[in-house]
Amino acid sequence: MRPTLACFLASALLAGSTGAHAVTVDPYLWLEDVEGDKALDWVRAQNAQSQKVLATDPAFETLRSDLRAILDSDARIPDIDKLGDYFYNFWRDKKNPAGVWRRTTLAEFRKPAPQWEVLIDLDALNAAEGVTWVWHGVDCLKPEARHCLVALSRGGADADITREFDLSTKSWVADGFNRPEAKGRLSWRDADSVFLSTDFGPGSLTSSGYPRIAKIWQRGTPMAQARTVYEAPDTDVGIWIYRDHTKGFQRDLIYRAIAFYNDEVHQLLDDGTLVKVDAPNTAKKSVHREFLSLELREPMVVGDKTYPAGALLVTNFDAFMKGAREFTALFEPTANRSLAEATWTRNHLLLNVLEDVKSRVLVLTPNSDGSWATAVLPGTPDLADVGIDAVDDEESDDYFMTVSSYLTPTTLLMGSVGKPPEVLKQLPAFFDASGLVATQHFATSKDGTRIPYFLVARSDLVADGKNPTLLYGYGGFEVSETPHYSGGVGRAWLSQGGVYAVANIRGGGEYGPRWHKAALRENRPRAYEDFAAVAEDLIARKITSPAHLGIQGGSNGGLLTGNMTVMYPQLFGAVVCQVPLLDMQRYSQLLAGASWMAEYGDPDKPADWAFLKGFSPYHNVKAGVAYPPVLFMTSTRDDRVHPGHARKMMARMTGQGHDVLYYENIEGGHGGAANNEQAAIMQALSWTFLKQKLF
Repeated sequence: MRPTLACFLASALLAGSTGAHAVTVDPYLWLEDVEGDKALDWVRAQNAQSQKVLATDPAFETLRSDLRAILDSDARIPDIDKLGDYFYNFWRDKKNPAGVWRRTTLAEFRKPAPQWEVLIDLDALNAAEGVTWVWHGVDCLKPEARHCLVALSRGGADADITREFDLSTKSWVADGFNRPEAKGRLSWRDADSVFLSTDFGPGSLTSSGYPRIAKIWQRGTPMAQARTVYEAPDTDVGIWIYRDHTKGFQRDLIYRAIAFYNDEVHQLLDDGTLVKVDAPNTAKKSVHREFLSLELREPMVVGDKTYPAGALLVTNFDAFMKGAREFTALFEPTANRSLAEATWTRNHLLLNVLEDVKSRVLVLTPNSDGSWATAVLPGTPDLADVGIDAVDDEESDDYFMTVSSYLTPTTLLMGSVGKPPEVLKQLPAFFDASGLVATQHFATSKDGTRIPYFLVARSDLVADGKNPTLLYGYGGFEVSETPHYSGGVGRAWLSQGGVYAVANIRGGGEYGPRWHKAALRENRPRAYEDFAAVAEDLIARKITSPAHLGIQGGSNGGLLTGNMTVMYPQLFGAVVCQVPLLDMQRYSQLLAGASWMAEYGDPDKPADWAFLKGFSPYHNVKAGVAYPPVLFMTSTRDDRVHPGHARKMMARMTGQGHDVLYYENIEGGHGGAANNEQAAIMQALSWTFLKQKLF
């Protein structure tokens, strides 16, 4: 049922009645009615105005076409997953805008133009069913490689459906498992049963909108007869349950997300008993074969030993569950060194370590006496992003390595521990990088902290303060901004003479948990001070000047750019604010917002609202202040960050007489676009806006 304006008004009054903050009339509350006719008429009017200003630019259509060609290029590297004897991939291109799920062999994949067998044609399915389904992933049961659970989203929303697909017949299973549309998931327990978490009706979801009940659903029975195995409080974020199918180490594990950075793991035994993995709630917990690993977000004391936040510990899972507390520290952080990721192969643990935001990969191998050997994995370049994935962690020590940098096209390598990796695929150059250089610099934030940032510019750049420069940032949820190749950035910005900068501000994960925690809750302004420091450094070095400096960010990065607009308007000449959080008084009541209170705070608590209101752009924007021009971009189908944030901010700034534009894609989810054409249009709109304002 579509929510009404009255419902939203009632919820606002209830929120105000807690005493956390006085009830104020929000004249734009009606824009939170996501699919209401009045709100969508307003959206269409804003879109038309933005298209009139941006899409009629003489260079727009050429740029849109070039960006679409990059997105559709057959030369892109397929993201592949091994299942049995085949490698599977989901692929979009000009011929298949919605995409196809396909497979090939490794021998075929090595060829310049491999032949693929198409298993699911999403464009054909959409045409047959009259729905814009967006691919959300597939889970196939090993080792049979027959039963698959396919998740599909209507228009790109987080909510999705699940259908069963039979790889042996290459067809949908008519009477198979079929989960109706909701936020949730199915995962295989065995060939005739699944673990189920979804919307079971009133009271079955958390306040964040995710499932709080896990059930076992037997094949051939109605979903209503599924047996409950776990219930979490509705104040939790949500729960997820799955079976580790590794031969000899099968375990059923329930992940209870109490809040961000606060979770429990329980083992579900065959008799239905739940046994908690008694590790710190703040630690990241994972299980591989006989090992339990803990990545610490807080220091942990074991006996007379204190392990620091950011350390990676390992122990025997079964011994730990019986009470043993003997750990081996496989990684401990330093002032400039943090752990980016840990990936198991069959017999080794690969650690991707960041040293001042630059990757190198270590190979750790357990010895029979309980010690671990350490070696460096070859092939890691400087100023590059490295991704490591096991090809099949149950069967081999093979791995995929993806290497990407700002100016070198992404390369996919395949190796096996102890052997040199081979190049499988490399992107072509989507733009001319000759004469460009990527460098790393450090700015000093307000409290004296050194803030790294990357800069991509021409080697013969003249430091005259006139260079159009785009500064990008995120600064939240432990996300690290590492160097990566972007054909879109290269084609639309660098090749046009623009300078590109990426700030590694606090709130991210570049230096581990300490970097993230430094900008949590009441300390969130540290992230904004860091971003301002990078902007000021670019200006002081005469790379650019405020009139030529633009900023861009999405989601939490949209909150960043929204705050930079109202806090530091004098530093910038243009702002692109994408799928943003902006109303920090109501964010926890909108869609998945309640799940982020560990990051930002709870606006219904007076002590929290006291600091939250200081970085709520919607409450700090004022008439009569000279703000830089802003382009707000969001999606109607975004059911993670409510489009009302961007809508209301746009309406308020328009009413105050500021220079603002707005574009809302009717589909697309939190990513903003449901297909490559929509993505190309939205990218072209943002780049055109930046070029109009900064060149």
